[in-house]
Amino acid sequence: EEDSTNSFICVLKKMKEVRLMEKVVEETEEAFTERMETIAEQWRDLHARRAQLKAHVVTSGTTVKENERLRTQALKKAKEEKEENTKKESELLKAKKELETLRKQHQKLSKKLLKYSLFKRYLENVVENSQFRDIEDIISYYKALVRTRKDLLQSQWWHRQLMEQGKVLQQQIRAEKEAEMLQCKNDLIQLKESFDQAQSDICQWEDRWAEVQDSAARKATELKSLTMAIQSLFQ
Repeated sequence: EEDSTNSFICVLKKMKEVRLMEKVVEETEEAFTERMETIAEQWRDLHARRAQLKAHVVTSGTTVKENERLRTQALKKAKEEKEENTKKESELLKAKKELETLRKQHQKLSKKLLKYSLFKRYLENVVENSQFRDIEDIISYYKALVRTRKDLLQSQWWHRQLMEQGKVLQQQIRAEKEAEMLQCKNDLIQLKESFDQAQSDICQWEDRWAEVQDSAARKATELKSLTMAIQSLFQ
């Protein structure tokens, strides 16, 4: 359906080009006809002038010098007119070539127009069986869809860019958190080792404290016995 719409847009463009080409061909043909008429008129004028000049040379009783002057002037005029005619013939040949090129382009565009006419009939059937008013309405709707699709693709592209940036940021945060967790684990291991060392030290100090208490108890017992012995001696 998208290809059909694109083809019909090409058809409309080609139809416009064909109309412009036909107009150019018509204008070129008219200009060519006018140019031919102008050249023919100039040739008639030239022949008339030559005839007048000959009649004037024959009938006039001018001197040889005057005749030579007129002859030189006539030859100069004839040379100028010949050059002008050559120039016009060259322009005419160029115009013919341009006209032939335009005709070939016209035939080519006509063939393309015939080729794409199927799509035009298809779009006309679409207009008849849809809510569209005309083919231009279909084309406008299609262009709006193309713009919407372009905007959607652009939005999806930006979304992918944001997702990729989010993934990169997430990986960075994850790496930082993993590094922090590893540091915390190392600190926890060190604290556990310190705690175990402290517990070991506590056990040693408890043993020493128990020894001190036993020694104190023995000393107290000895002191009590000594006290009692002293009291017995006093008694």
